[in-house]
Amino acid sequence: MADEEKYISKAPIRRLMKNQGANLVAEEAVITLVEFLEKFADSLTKKAMKIAEEDKRKKLTADDINAALKA
Repeated sequence: MADEEKYISKAPIRRLMKNQGANLVAEEAVITLVEFLEKFADSLTKKAMKIAEEDKRKKLTADDINAALKA
């Protein structure tokens, strides 16, 4: 994802990891988690968009996201 636009900032992810008990967090660990989360969000959004399109809607809803999570 080096050439792709980043959507999730590293600082909040590092804080999240530290809040879960990781006292020292390597930069590579933060980058790896950010990349995973961005890929997951991209994939989930595409699935949810298909659900909304099948229902002939343009607006993506929380129900679409929840349905995509279960699919």
